[in-house]
Amino acid sequence: MNKTIFFAFFFMQNILHAQFSQRSLSSENWQFKNSKEQSWLPAKVPGTVHLDLMNNRMIPDPYKDENEKKVQWIENENWDYQTAFTVSSRELMNDNIDLVFNGLDTFSEIYLNGKLLKKTDNMFRKWNIPVKQYLKTGNNILQIRFISAVNTGKELAKQVPFTMPESPRSFVRKAQYQFGWDWGPRLVTAGIWKDVQLEFWNNAKIISVKDIQNRTAEASQNLHFDVEIYAQNAGDYTLDFNSIHKKITLKKGRNTISVPYDTDGMKLWQPNGRGEANLYDFKVKLSKDQKNIDLKNIKIGLRTVELVQEKDKKGKSFYFKVNGQPLYIKGTNWIPGDSFSPRMTREKYQKLIKDIKDANMNMIRIWGGGIYEDDEFYKACDENGILVWQDFMFAGSFYPADEAFLNNVKEEVKDQVTRLQNHPSIALWCGNNEIDEAIVNWGYQKQFKYSKNDSLQVWKDYKKLFHDVIPKALAENLKSDKNIYWPSSPSIGWGHKESLTEGDSHYWGVWWGEQPFEIYNEKVGRFMSEYGFQGTPSLETTKSMFSGTPDLNLQNPTVKAHEKHARGWDIINEYLKRDYKVPSDFVQYNYVSQLLQARGMQIAIEAHRRAKPYNMGTLYWQLNDCWPVVSWSSIDYLGNWKAFHYQAKRSFEPVLISIAETDKSYDVYLISDLLKELTTDITFELINFRGKTLWKANQPDVINADISKKIRSISKSELAQFDLSGAVLKISSEKDTKFEKLFFFNKPKDLKLLKPEIKIRKISPTEIEISTDVLAKDVYLIGDTHFSDNFFDLMPGTSKRIILSKPLEKVEVMSLWDVMKD
Repeated sequence: MNKTIFFAFFFMQNILHAQFSQRSLSSENWQFKNSKEQSWLPAKVPGTVHLDLMNNRMIPDPYKDENEKKVQWIENENWDYQTAFTVSSRELMNDNIDLVFNGLDTFSEIYLNGKLLKKTDNMFRKWNIPVKQYLKTGNNILQIRFISAVNTGKELAKQVPFTMPESPRSFVRKAQYQFGWDWGPRLVTAGIWKDVQLEFWNNAKIISVKDIQNRTAEASQNLHFDVEIYAQNAGDYTLDFNSIHKKITLKKGRNTISVPYDTDGMKLWQPNGRGEANLYDFKVKLSKDQKNIDLKNIKIGLRTVELVQEKDKKGKSFYFKVNGQPLYIKGTNWIPGDSFSPRMTREKYQKLIKDIKDANMNMIRIWGGGIYEDDEFYKACDENGILVWQDFMFAGSFYPADEAFLNNVKEEVKDQVTRLQNHPSIALWCGNNEIDEAIVNWGYQKQFKYSKNDSLQVWKDYKKLFHDVIPKALAENLKSDKNIYWPSSPSIGWGHKESLTEGDSHYWGVWWGEQPFEIYNEKVGRFMSEYGFQGTPSLETTKSMFSGTPDLNLQNPTVKAHEKHARGWDIINEYLKRDYKVPSDFVQYNYVSQLLQARGMQIAIEAHRRAKPYNMGTLYWQLNDCWPVVSWSSIDYLGNWKAFHYQAKRSFEPVLISIAETDKSYDVYLISDLLKELTTDITFELINFRGKTLWKANQPDVINADISKKIRSISKSELAQFDLSGAVLKISSEKDTKFEKLFFFNKPKDLKLLKPEIKIRKISPTEIEISTDVLAKDVYLIGDTHFSDNFFDLMPGTSKRIILSKPLEKVEVMSLWDVMKD
């Protein structure tokens, strides 16, 4: 061998034995087929079998018409995926080659060149398989055979001597909502739902980097990183951590290296409304003999989160301290953004999280029947200052606790906690959604004729899984204040009085119990983590339910099929009768149902905020949808803000005026989430719908920081001389912090509304001005754009400027008078 060739060969060997590298297999030419069939069809990875069948025109779009019914057969079939990829002799020179699946849904067998490598049984786990010995130079065949999760679940259910509710979904570790929910379709899918890679490495590789914070320590000692490294070869290495250069000695196998980091000059990560969400980048580099071996990039934020539960005269507190300060939580619940998760884009994640920031929220709860979300979700929360309440993926059922299931869950927790724990946004880990309540209150034991021993076994299994296995696995993989664990949400069911005096509450007396909205004023707990009411989606999203020309009719089978709650339409109509007229015209019905939802949720949110600090958090159900549907969401599937989201933005303002009606008075509260004192000069005006002032008062006041305070009680006798069905109470201040509140004394159907002349003036292609001669109640701007405000009240003789996300030739307008007129 001549010197030139030898040098090139030696140089390439050095490069190969130094660098860690990744190669995506997702972009290879994948194929799929029903296991019963012979012919292969093109597939996309990441993806799902439903998307692949749609792309090949083998099934209709399940989101349209009544097509959901036509695709139910898919869940009972087995599906094969395969691809061919080449490996070069140079790649095979690496000491180690791992095949990494970031997500397989759910039961599968993995074959490489005909060799069975592994069987999988958990959608939420990462599968890392050493494959060098099975690879060959040139062409390689990778096959994944997916076995029906429904059929597998049924077989697993037979091993339990009594009937489990929601079987077979509770026996399979996959997204529970795929089996159908009261807001989502039944689309039990399979496939390679996350990226697939080959990883090439030599000598050693970085397994994980975890930031460990101790904010009670001295500033220079309150942060260190635990770097877990797997070394194939023991010896001396170098670890670079930004500016830190550390010589280390690794033993063969797993090593944990602790690296202290001086935080002097670094600023705290603050939640939305409290300051900037400051983030810091760290580059972690492992090298040997001055050659790079591996590199990891992480981003962290410095913050502390505490969950404070202290006994008091009324029960026990439940609130979060962030960076040492109590924080009133304002937010919502998250379900998966699509029934086919691989279809979620970075842009959609970023938009939805920005939408909650823009609506003055600071927390989102990831509900336990969905998925541990994509990295992009948590990245968006980090950047926007949105705290995350993270459920583990268990919801509304009984779950087994045999050794195989528990070991599977342990690995699931390890994988997800390792992936997510550096995100400063994560505030709390919760064991499950509503399972404690399901066992205690839902009557399954009676329904399925459990023996006493059966019932005891269910409770024993519950305790083992959620009070033993998951918290222990969490503690093994987390340190510092990031290990806040709450076994079940809610802690006590809404039928029990203790649910309002301690823990977190899911209050469903409104909607499920069909109680009036006003009951929200009484049913206020320490932390309201679920409550809600349904409303229709936007007209645009409703039209998207149809494959052909939309027939917007409440009796249309397609419209009916996109309401998944068995009594949904009946409940909406019952509440409509109480507060509004029920329109026969679909466009008007769509509009008023959204107003109804917004009205109910305004009453709830404001009742919670008035009760501060007894109540220290409100998370409404729910932010988003997974398909076009009538649901509890404030933003529909296509990303349109319903009336509710506009109202949530107003009700979550950092300074809010709220009125509570009693038998003898209207009590006015000022709620401030600001950490500064406010000096106000508040004007109270009773104004009729033509704009005439009937009564007026002024009141200077000093409002302490972070408080809810009753600032005035207006006697009903003081206003008895006026016709309040034709008047509105306007409360405003122009001093220090500006705010305005309009309070109507009657239900919408009882208001004596006048016909407004609403004018729209175009200021620029993306800005308009709305004005009116008399009160315009619930002004609804209609057009294919996002309006900066909508479904708002406009006072007589005033105007409001609105920004449009894109220009429109024409903006249509409607107000409540159009619906309520005789």
